[in-house]
Amino acid sequence: MSLSNTGEIASPTSVYNNRTEELKAFDDTKAGVKGLVDAGIVSIPKIFVRPPEELAEERNSCQKNIEVPIIDLNNIQEGSRRKEIVDEVRIASEKWGFFLVINHGIPLSVLDEMIDGVRMFNEHDVEVKKEVYSRDTTKKVRFNANYDLYKSRAANWRDTLTISLLAVDLDPELLPVVCRKSTLEYVKHIRKLGDTLFELLSEALGLQADYLGSMECGKEGTLVCHYYPACPQPKLTLGVSRHVDPGFLTLLIQNEISGLQVLHEGQWFDVHPIQGGLVVNIGDLLQIVSNDKFKSVEHRVIANHVGPRISAPCFFAGPLSMPEKTYNPIQELTSEANPPRYKEIPLREYVARFYSSSLDEKSPLDYYRP
Repeated sequence: MSLSNTGEIASPTSVYNNRTEELKAFDDTKAGVKGLVDAGIVSIPKIFVRPPEELAEERNSCQKNIEVPIIDLNNIQEGSRRKEIVDEVRIASEKWGFFLVINHGIPLSVLDEMIDGVRMFNEHDVEVKKEVYSRDTTKKVRFNANYDLYKSRAANWRDTLTISLLAVDLDPELLPVVCRKSTLEYVKHIRKLGDTLFELLSEALGLQADYLGSMECGKEGTLVCHYYPACPQPKLTLGVSRHVDPGFLTLLIQNEISGLQVLHEGQWFDVHPIQGGLVVNIGDLLQIVSNDKFKSVEHRVIANHVGPRISAPCFFAGPLSMPEKTYNPIQELTSEANPPRYKEIPLREYVARFYSSSLDEKSPLDYYRP
């Protein structure tokens, strides 16, 4: 059985067998999800409709309004205040794996211009977007709809501009002109904030402030700029399927439109946007090196009747350009009573294993448990 575009259960005779062809036809437009909206569709194509069992589970689930922890970084260098902040970071990282930070030092103008840059790129001439449309992951800057389009059970309702942030400085000429200046300025600030958060997380683990930094956890990463158009049938699809992040840490900026949800104690909680606030979440690799002290948790983005929702998560994933780099639980966090819970993990192998499957498939964490 399958679902029709109205969300009703369809008979077996209505099952379509040309999914691959429909995916390719959509991909070949190079216009993304926004291209569908611009064409005036009133129902979403079948490739975006979630499996029946997911929709049935959604109808039986409930959502709660408890707020994700919010941590104020104001006066972070003051001794007693810093200890309070470190304690708040530790509790949030252990219990939620998610928190928001405010008064983090990035000017509101930089955040607003970053969001505006993503908007302008996606709402620019489609021919400009087609110039960087690609599924070649070796390209430092690329635009597409769903990196796992041909692997996922259902396509997600979003378009994405992906920017690789390696150890060497990003060549500005690779960035689309319409968002070049705002992106470069934002990257400068987000890297600095990343360094600060790795210091706080190190202290929250009972380590020296420079410990995670010395492990090169924040050395390289990826800035992923998502654009979620308004969806005519939001209950049938998702903006991003439920997943965990493979890297060490994710810092996310979002506009005023909600949609991000985190799974906590078996329930989905909304992560409401706060003006000037940034979302922080723990990735798999930080769960590994912390020996499960910090939690990498599932999250997703729901679709919405209104839009566009815009977000730009920055994934700090370690030195991806160093093929020999490995990680394992930090020795100071293990003991006879608390032995290492993971084997040594080759960084490139781990990330390749994560991206070899669809986003909503199970994290490869368990593969590396002894």
